[in-house]
Amino acid sequence: MSTTDLKAQVEQALAAVTNPRHGRDIVSAGMVRDVTIDPSGAVTFTFVLTREDPGSLARQARKAAAAVPGVSGVQMNVVDSAGAGGRQAPADGPSARPAAPTPPPPPTPDEMPSLGKVLAISSGKGGVGKSTVAANLAAALARDGHRVALMDADIYGPNIPRMFGANAKPEVQGGKIQPLEAHGVKLMSLGFIVERDAPAIWRGPIIMKIITQFIRDVAWGELDYFLVDLPPGTGDAQLSLTQIVRLHGAIIVTTPQEMAVGDSLRGAKMFERVGVSVVGIVENMSYFVCPDCHQRSEIFLAGGGSRLAAELGVPLLGQIPLQAGMAELADRGEPIVVRQPESPAGVALRELARTVSARTAGLAAVPR
Repeated sequence: MSTTDLKAQVEQALAAVTNPRHGRDIVSAGMVRDVTIDPSGAVTFTFVLTREDPGSLARQARKAAAAVPGVSGVQMNVVDSAGAGGRQAPADGPSARPAAPTPPPPPTPDEMPSLGKVLAISSGKGGVGKSTVAANLAAALARDGHRVALMDADIYGPNIPRMFGANAKPEVQGGKIQPLEAHGVKLMSLGFIVERDAPAIWRGPIIMKIITQFIRDVAWGELDYFLVDLPPGTGDAQLSLTQIVRLHGAIIVTTPQEMAVGDSLRGAKMFERVGVSVVGIVENMSYFVCPDCHQRSEIFLAGGGSRLAAELGVPLLGQIPLQAGMAELADRGEPIVVRQPESPAGVALRELARTVSARTAGLAAVPR
């Protein structure tokens, strides 16, 4: 089959995808641009989304193109409408050029009182146990009688479904996605929607759309605490969250080593730069308690969390010990505060939940 014929079939398949926002197919609506086919059958095209369009349209378009016989692969560049470089007719004169598009102002974050205290759980680097802390903090707050939700915004490594033993597909009722619930915590994660082995190769506009949908299009109900487990670092997810909803604060998770502390410092400064206060620091893997002799040993360098808290002028909220079997419980979907609440890590995480509750009791959402 010639590349011309294959291109026509790909465009026909894309035209079968309808945008529910206005009922038009994505080709006639101008959402598909610059479709090319190389001799090996690889398809490349640009897909234009607006903030009002559902982010799932990009996945539908990719699947539609990939399903065409003869297509060996699909490379899709997703852009938002503001950055798509809308083609303008040149003004009169041979040297006239299209005017450069004016960048839109950053969106104003919404106040959503029904979510209660909105707290971001963040870390400067991966591997410090941020999701473990977020999952156990949420479960501990729920055990204390609070109405709690946990949104997994780590689109590159969504681990919250495994940590809570939840893997069903969320239902949609009345136009709202129904969150799953486990251990008294309402949950939403990209891991509930995409296949387990599907890589998230997405740019900023798509990340913002996903986070927007998870906040605005999910039936969270009335909450006391809305926790957001962010990916490591200071990227699109962090900035998108601060632009969508007013945060009450951020909790920074680190380990005692100076390398982790340095990365966490940069993460904390990012929140300060965008006007979000840091509630405090959690030092994870702080020490190890021997289960036989009950002697405390500091496996890593000591005091990193305290030094970071002192440098930022915020409290050290808690020190969580290493504990044998904790990772196995997480893999089974059993937070340690639920399965072994009297263990050293269980006690430390329950105390952390009470400290966070006390520290955030008087916080108001930060105006931007």
